[in-house]
Amino acid sequence: MIGDYDVAIVGGGLLGSAIAWGLGRLGQSVAVLDEGDIAKRASRANFALVWVQSKGLGMPAYTGWTVRASKAWPTLNAELKEQTGLDVALQQNGGFHLTLGEVEYAQRTELVARMHNQVGAADYRMEMLTAAEVKKMLPLIGPEVSGGSFCPFDGHVNSLRTFRAFHTAMKQLGVDYFPEQPVSSIAREGGEFRLATARGEIRAAKVVLAAGNANQTLAPMVGLSAPMGPTRGQIVVTERTMPFLPHPLTTIRQTDEGTVMIGDSKEDELDDRVLNQPINAVMADRALRMFPHLARLNVVRSWSGIRVMPRDGFPVYDQSETHPGAFVACCHSGVTLASNHAFDIAGMIARGALESELVGAFSARRFDGDATPNGSGYY
Repeated sequence: MIGDYDVAIVGGGLLGSAIAWGLGRLGQSVAVLDEGDIAKRASRANFALVWVQSKGLGMPAYTGWTVRASKAWPTLNAELKEQTGLDVALQQNGGFHLTLGEVEYAQRTELVARMHNQVGAADYRMEMLTAAEVKKMLPLIGPEVSGGSFCPFDGHVNSLRTFRAFHTAMKQLGVDYFPEQPVSSIAREGGEFRLATARGEIRAAKVVLAAGNANQTLAPMVGLSAPMGPTRGQIVVTERTMPFLPHPLTTIRQTDEGTVMIGDSKEDELDDRVLNQPINAVMADRALRMFPHLARLNVVRSWSGIRVMPRDGFPVYDQSETHPGAFVACCHSGVTLASNHAFDIAGMIARGALESELVGAFSARRFDGDATPNGSGYY
């Protein structure tokens, strides 16, 4: 074996830990280099959706990639539970995007039609439902709800427990986790990668960059590119209440613990030290119009976080031509795509090459000479 490890993964968040677990289950020796627990991780703005609906407008391959992930999630859930005993609370019986008023309903109907009309898009069975049809499935909706779209592949999980399950399972598989060791430089010498940290050097035959927005700085060290366009989001959480929401929404979900999470904001702002209270007010107002009974609940916490976001919102998966054995993975939907990262991406890295179809669709080369704004959605 070249180096201390088969693979060194930079980034121990949900993306990096999913790939690390996947490599560990394939018998690879793996080191995960991570920041400390007090680091401001992008996953703080995580909404924990396993989401297919609306994904891929402008890139049909992304629709297929998310459908593939959604279908693989039950297998991932079962394997993690069998290995660790932890239940990540996967609920996957379909999800809604609700509309308020006829204008929003018409806009959503147009979006659904555009998604279905994309050449090469996977069949993900998103359909529009009237208010009466929605009410049969969500009896407590308010009178302003005009209907909405429904996708049977959508769902959600307990993302904190998922993160814990990956790290517990990684340890059981012999993956070495090194917190408080952010990587400052990467060099390839003598057929191996040398990753410098404040606590020493790690050597590995391959390296995977899974460090979220930091990939933009790390990728050029190994001849790769990771154009990022991070955004800020805010989340509001209420006290626990009776079960009332059997299907998650793009903007509201009831956790397995009974709390209600509200969050659909997106700002071109990278300071997460303060909250924009007018944005919280708008999110809360829309939630109350969708479910009026929420008015009696107390808000128990609210926070903002910086989301990982490739420049156009779609994932980036690449391998280096100048530094063979170096890979980069960037995505916004770390929960949705966790099964693909654990099974598919990890398998490709173990074999030493990404599938040509994946690189063709998601390579950062699509940004060459382009300044495409973020526009793919941010669920």
